[in-house]
Amino acid sequence: MQGIQDKVAIVTGAAGNLGRAVAAVFAAHGARLALVDLDAEALEAARKELPAQSEAAAFPADLINPSPVAEMVERVSAHFGRIDVLANIAGGFTMGPPVHETEDRDWDFMLDLNARTAFNTCRAVVPHMLSGGGGRIINVAARAATEGKAHMAPYCVSKAAVITLTESLAAEHKDDGINVNCILPGTVDTPQNRAAMPGQDFDKWVPPVALADVILFLASDAARCVTGAAVPIYGRS
Repeated sequence: MQGIQDKVAIVTGAAGNLGRAVAAVFAAHGARLALVDLDAEALEAARKELPAQSEAAAFPADLINPSPVAEMVERVSAHFGRIDVLANIAGGFTMGPPVHETEDRDWDFMLDLNARTAFNTCRAVVPHMLSGGGGRIINVAARAATEGKAHMAPYCVSKAAVITLTESLAAEHKDDGINVNCILPGTVDTPQNRAAMPGQDFDKWVPPVALADVILFLASDAARCVTGAAVPIYGRS
């Protein structure tokens, strides 16, 4: 993919299913990778899965808290010399009770995991992209961000916030060479989802590598005129 070779890309959630797929696709196209996740052991295992010739380093960090995020970004910048791409893959999903029975901790958990992590990383990375003359940010929202669902309010709201954050960042930096977009995955074909929904037609779900391919496109020069977009990737479900 044109324009990704030798670019420095931060991939958050790099120890998860989608994070691993994104790291693999980026590495295959010559990107230099800063892999970020909370679990240092799982993160190192993900790094070792990449081809031996890949330039990748692990940076464990708690993305919910701003200070560790800022420190991580400074370490990445010091290690690689610049930051060109932020692929914000970190996040998660839970269902729960109806809204009137939802506890503060459940609400906060989804907002922190999905929206606050994206806010913290974008806030820390943008100054480096401004000083470097531009960059690409790709966030992960969800199909559920477009329409509220029963027993999923915290998740839907947190992912809707990611779309709005993406649009706001894109508007703020449209003249700075920083393109900001997000993807809206449908049901992703992961071992965890297969175990949770064994009766579904898995062939209709979205493989992580298909999402990774779209993220690669948005990080590349081919998407130089795309910013503020929320790209639906629903598979056939």
